[in-house]
Amino acid sequence: MSEHEHNPFPDEGNTGHIWDDNLRELANPAPNWWMMAFYASIAFVIGYGLIYPMIPLTDSYTKGLTGWTAIGEYKAATSEVEAVRKPYEDKIAKMSAKEILADAELSAYVEASGKVIFGDNCAACHGTGGSGNPGFPVLADDDWLYGGSIEQIQTTITNGRQGMMPKMGGQQLTDAEIDKLANAIYNGTVTKEPLFTSKGCMGCHGPDGKGMAALGSANLTDGIWRFSEPDQLASIKYTIKHGVNDGSDPETRKPKMPSFKDKLSEQDIKKMAVYVYKFGGGK
Repeated sequence: MSEHEHNPFPDEGNTGHIWDDNLRELANPAPNWWMMAFYASIAFVIGYGLIYPMIPLTDSYTKGLTGWTAIGEYKAATSEVEAVRKPYEDKIAKMSAKEILADAELSAYVEASGKVIFGDNCAACHGTGGSGNPGFPVLADDDWLYGGSIEQIQTTITNGRQGMMPKMGGQQLTDAEIDKLANAIYNGTVTKEPLFTSKGCMGCHGPDGKGMAALGSANLTDGIWRFSEPDQLASIKYTIKHGVNDGSDPETRKPKMPSFKDKLSEQDIKKMAVYVYKFGGGK
């Protein structure tokens, strides 16, 4: 005996599948609008496959009647952009960074196009807009360890920088002397502290404590900190005690600005020099 013989709804047009006495599967046809949309979607897929590349083959794919490809569209768009850029790029290739900076039109162009280069290569350390990240210098001010002229910035980007300060803890300074000197630096009175002269600090930081661009030594009087930390006084003490890039101390600070001469073209380096200079160069 089939299940249809026990169908309590024989004239309803259901499939005969009944659950829990009255839960059943109906055999009604799909609405006309749904069927129209279904057949339209089939027609669309067929049409799409005729016009655009679609079906993968053994070592190729169906090309479509138009021959369109995403990579082809990308290359065409790139060519259009490069055609617009070419007059500017040709000029930049023949000019120094300083000359580019002095040319208002080229300077504006570099400021726009350099944003991408900076974002790809510099922003991870120096922050968007040169605002700096913990442990990395701020570029959006006029405080530059090696000088902020356009030429010096270009040299920094090209060759990189790795400053050095010998550790002063141990035989050079006692902990008490480090505390005394650190407090004088923190309060901006370092040149009045006898230890600044007697321990040779002025040899690198200058008699006025304002640093020397030739050595990349820090200005100790301006309250701008290369290693900015929540407890700035403790940070100053640490730097004095362990130094910077001092190979004899495993706890030394190890900042390094990498060279970009093998990562960026000479033209892009000039762009970066101009772009960074406009953050706050000039010193």
